[in-house]
Amino acid sequence: MDDQIRRKILALLDRHRIMTVATLRPDGWPQATTVGYVNEGLTLYFLCGLDSQKARNLARDDRLSLTIDHDTADLMAITGLSMAARACAVEDRVEAEKVLRMLPLKYPDTPPLPIKMPTPDEVRLFRVTPLVISILDYTKGFGHTDLVHC
Repeated sequence: MDDQIRRKILALLDRHRIMTVATLRPDGWPQATTVGYVNEGLTLYFLCGLDSQKARNLARDDRLSLTIDHDTADLMAITGLSMAARACAVEDRVEAEKVLRMLPLKYPDTPPLPIKMPTPDEVRLFRVTPLVISILDYTKGFGHTDLVHC
């Protein structure tokens, strides 16, 4: 992966806080859901309920598609990422606790939560490893994308 593209991907990941993840339901239909995320480099993390539909879907099939973007009034200012990735549950408690400490840092201007942060035993954390990343950048032309295989 070219260093300039990598920096652009990391800048987009750092600039945003939510993503839409799509998993496959048992009947084969995709299920898209919005979740918060944090990242370490190109590795992303998100959490969900222990027995949520996302958690059940990913336990059965670890393939995940995701998008990260934002709304803009200027059509030619659209930028974002989409990824084909694999998601696996974080089983290591040290890694899980680190991710849970990282999540509030993504929201530095938010008042303290009215509830305590969950523990690794109360949520399912997933590590997302991208396989293919599409960088969408309309500032380079309508529909312009750069495709990167990881």
